Amino acid sequence: MAKIIETSIEQLIPDNKNFNKGTEYGQHLIEESLRKFGAGRSILLDKNNRIIAGNKTIENASIVGLDNVIIVETDGNQIVAVRRKDIDLDTAKGRELALADNATSKANMAWDFDVIAEQAERFAIEPEDWGVSMPEPEPEEVEDPKQEIDTKLIVECGDVTKLSLLFSELQDRGFKCKLKE
Repeated sequence: MAKIIETSIEQLIPDNKNFNKGTEYGQHLIEESLRKFGAGRSILLDKNNRIIAGNKTIENASIVGLDNVIIVETDGNQIVAVRRKDIDLDTAKGRELALADNATSKANMAWDFDVIAEQAERFAIEPEDWGVSMPEPEPEEVEDPKQEIDTKLIVECGDVTKLSLLFSELQDRGFKCKLKE
């Protein structure tokens, strides 16, 4: 039988070498999802209460006042499932929560390649084995006589999902993006 421990969010220790920097827009979506639906999935801790997966969720849970934590101790040989007794998947709330779960994961992913490279070297990890393509080292910049022009693109969209996808795509392509309401 798995051991269950009730504790507070303050007992959890964030990963100080988190591979995901997150995005401003993704953080906004996670916070919005937690406010609207509450917690929808579990996070993952190591034996010392350090967060392996779910750092951004915990950051936002604290902001919205979700302070209570239930820890289920396992050895990795069981799947831990969170059952929401208040939600039916085949309802508007259930389907929107499923969409929010997937959308927030995508929108909040921004690899910290410096941390990945550091930890990959330290622990002989191959990021490419996990589908993470490491960028080529950038050549040293030579002063360009061309003058750089600061330009802005403003996008208005009533569809949060489409906006999330565009935001993520632009960040992936190297554009500096900000979310403003």
